[in-house]
Amino acid sequence: MKKVIKRVSSDSGMAAGNLADFETRCSKSEVNPSRKKGLLSCAWWSPLFLVPFSFLLLGSTANALPGETTDTVEAWINAHPTLRPGIGDGLLVQKTSTPAQRFTFQATVLPPGRVTLPRDRGTIRTERLTFYDMVNGVTPERLEESLRTIYGSAIYQDCDRASIVYYYPTPDIAELARRQNRPLLAARQGELRLGERFAYWWEITKTEEGKAFNGQLTVFLKEDLDKLETELRDR
Repeated sequence: MKKVIKRVSSDSGMAAGNLADFETRCSKSEVNPSRKKGLLSCAWWSPLFLVPFSFLLLGSTANALPGETTDTVEAWINAHPTLRPGIGDGLLVQKTSTPAQRFTFQATVLPPGRVTLPRDRGTIRTERLTFYDMVNGVTPERLEESLRTIYGSAIYQDCDRASIVYYYPTPDIAELARRQNRPLLAARQGELRLGERFAYWWEITKTEEGKAFNGQLTVFLKEDLDKLETELRDR
């Protein structure tokens, strides 16, 4: 069980993916369509939209994470079988399956959250995965599982076993959103975690119907955790 440092209950409902279109497409694939839970999918589909199924099974070994030099991370991106085919400028990769499905990977020398001056322009502090999927939706499970595809099982397990530092929206935020008619405050659902190796932050944004079609997961240096937690609590 995860050790919870600070946790506040909130609506934990998650957007369900639309499996109808997925099942139809899988029926035309050689892969068994019964394996459609979570991120397992037919050969042309993956959590990153364009990742070969064989790579999803094999995974990846992370060797360019926050704390590495920009040159090291850029070389890793260019050699990565998942990220390499994308369109980008070295540290930014954008992939599109259809107008309704997009994925972005970005490594930056800035800490997560509000923009500040970089401490070291040669060291990556943050790596962010962003998803937009109107077909299947985006859930916290999909965001977490994407870590396995991009970085391998070690980073996935570090995130999965990490302590939960902050969870939102809190009941107070939900009530404030209702009273001030600011639904976006309660529409954001997210979690901040502290692992052994890195800190992690996922966030999805729900529609009025309770579905989420976009979300992000950020891997960053643990020393930047306090900054981001303060900003999220004050948001």
